Amino acid sequence: MTRPVTPIQSLLQWASPAGPRARLSVLVFHRVLPQPDPLFPQDMHAQRFQALCAWLASWFQVLPLDVAVAHLKNRTLPARAACITFDDGYADNRHVALPILKQHQLPATFFIATDFVNGGCMWNDRLIAAVRAATTPQLDLQDLGLACLPVRTLAERRAAISHLIDQLKYLPLAQRAALAEQVAQRAGVAVPNALMMTSVDLLHLRHSGMQIGAHTLSHPVLARLDDTQARQEIQGSQQFLQQLLGERVSLFAYPNGQPGVDYGQRHVEQVRGLGFDAAVSTQWGASTADDDPFQIRRFTPWDTTRWRFAARMVANLHAQR
Repeated sequence: MTRPVTPIQSLLQWASPAGPRARLSVLVFHRVLPQPDPLFPQDMHAQRFQALCAWLASWFQVLPLDVAVAHLKNRTLPARAACITFDDGYADNRHVALPILKQHQLPATFFIATDFVNGGCMWNDRLIAAVRAATTPQLDLQDLGLACLPVRTLAERRAAISHLIDQLKYLPLAQRAALAEQVAQRAGVAVPNALMMTSVDLLHLRHSGMQIGAHTLSHPVLARLDDTQARQEIQGSQQFLQQLLGERVSLFAYPNGQPGVDYGQRHVEQVRGLGFDAAVSTQWGASTADDDPFQIRRFTPWDTTRWRFAARMVANLHAQR
């Protein structure tokens, strides 16, 4: 017996019908925490992700990313098509997100910055750990060319983290890493070594039916690298994953992902030339058959209620018409 179409499904089907006029919604996540984090109360955690996955399973036809992109190119995408993706490679993706995805029978693609597999720590996580653990009323980093940041309250700590990430994000790789390490040392914080997935975790994800994609070696801003460095970053992560998984890796995610800011057309051509089938950005919106499959749009509404989340997804589908 066919189930009746719900009002939300009707809205989504109007915004993304099947066939040539279809639009592909791709959601992007990073971490899914076991419990809410008082320092970052808006960050995704297990309870919220459980609700979100239930909505997605009910409203959308959630497809593996490679399958969805192939249908999009051929103009055969089903109505209400969506994909789920994760960036960077956090361990909670395997331990928290995966069981919820499997419960709802939802496929997902995990894009991995491979230098951090097996005990690595990304530069921004060093900063977060430093500010979170600071025991003084302020973190004086003026001699590092940064600032003297108050860290008495949670709000001040959030502001300090945001300021530091903004200051370091577009620095050269070596300088960014060195400054992040110096900030951590100044706060007397040991580098977190269990935030990211291990090789065993990645194999478990793949054996659970999830897809693994490349996300560079060290998560640089590709636009700040020369062509040789950028190619090494892109190809190196692909080769690491292909050797680990014993299969071709055909999907790529640009770090940070804003076109014209974090990567350019030369990087799109490098990704295409390295044999990938598709790549994803972080430009908001939904992709059509006429869009570049090497710059698939991604978006995640952070609304916490059912109807607000649905409305944002409909608006995102409708935005580029």
